[in-house]
Amino acid sequence: MGKTLHGVIEGGKAAFHSIYAHAMRSALTTLGIIIGVSAVIAVVAVMEGLSASITAKLDDLGSDMVTLRAYTTPEQEMLGFENKVSYDDFILLKAKVKTVDDMTAVMRAFSMGASVQYGRNSAQTQIMGTDSSYQNVVRIFPEMGRFLSVSDDLRRRRVAFIGSSVVKKLNMPVNPIGEFINLSGDWFRVIGVAETQGSLFGFDQDNYIITPFSTIRSLSGSQVSENIEIMFRPKLGVELATVTDHMSQLLRQRHKLAKGDPDHFEFNTAEKMKESFSSMTTAITVVASGVVGISLLVGGIGVMNIMLVSVTERTKEIGIAKALGATPQFIMLQFLIEALVLSLFGGLIGLVIGYGLAEIVSMMMPGSVDVIVPLWAVWLSLGFTTFIGVVFGLAPAIKAANLNPVDALRYE
Repeated sequence: MGKTLHGVIEGGKAAFHSIYAHAMRSALTTLGIIIGVSAVIAVVAVMEGLSASITAKLDDLGSDMVTLRAYTTPEQEMLGFENKVSYDDFILLKAKVKTVDDMTAVMRAFSMGASVQYGRNSAQTQIMGTDSSYQNVVRIFPEMGRFLSVSDDLRRRRVAFIGSSVVKKLNMPVNPIGEFINLSGDWFRVIGVAETQGSLFGFDQDNYIITPFSTIRSLSGSQVSENIEIMFRPKLGVELATVTDHMSQLLRQRHKLAKGDPDHFEFNTAEKMKESFSSMTTAITVVASGVVGISLLVGGIGVMNIMLVSVTERTKEIGIAKALGATPQFIMLQFLIEALVLSLFGGLIGLVIGYGLAEIVSMMMPGSVDVIVPLWAVWLSLGFTTFIGVVFGLAPAIKAANLNPVDALRYE
């Protein structure tokens, strides 16, 4: 045991001395490993940070908020059908379902957004019509002014609750309460400004205007009322499945769907969205890491090639070492440790560079995305580089160990 340990120490010393003596060659040898590891770490760090950011945003919505919207199967779309959730569906559910705390109807006045004007300034924004329950369901709160009231909806008032981005885009006063804005030809008075939510996936979550449901419905005619979204939160202690099953039964009866027919609607929750995003980011991480991981194999081949060249260059040196009593095991150990150290050294530098690249990418991305390097990625990178060092360093090490000392001494 002591003899083996002594051999490892001496072999390590010889390996480090060789690396130091050929610094430039050693640096070029590790280049492929550095590029591979840095690419893997950068991709994983950015995707993990993005996933955490999305999860945090969805957590703010609450895991108990549910959105019911129309769903059309691909087969129905090919036949030209489009299923819809109507305002009458909302009235039915509101009257029959008593297991929810709040329920609200939301309509998009213009599917592609609309133009809003203030003075000489104009901007594109999303316009929604809803009622006072929307605030409790979505948990949106005013930074200034107030949200929609029940009387606003009953009296079809032309009032607007706006996002903070609308204030900036229209260059409105710091306190825009009481100001009038023009929504596609109709004037609305601003009654409140929402708290800033930031961006998600580059989508501005503060670029919207909320008006009373009845007002938008009367201005838009019957078009918008044909397809709406219904948002709700189940009562505390009530299973979500119980609520959705009851709603599904009511809607299937109203839409006259036969047994076996697909639903004309679907339920989306924050948890469901979180799972979808998580699956997507995981898939991207795995695929991207696999692609850039190929560069690690290329780096390993580079290590092997340089080490084989090194064996050829140091043939005479190996012959002298053998003539002085160095065993084949010692020679093999020296070259193996040298390849291993080069790979690990490249891996460590790659970790640092990869983290730096991830920081740069995160700063260029819209919104605040933190860089997260999971421990498994660090260990996987170092473990893989160790594996590369051993596997690709084995062939040069065996070649060096099997050199005939007499032939090695004659080598010029």
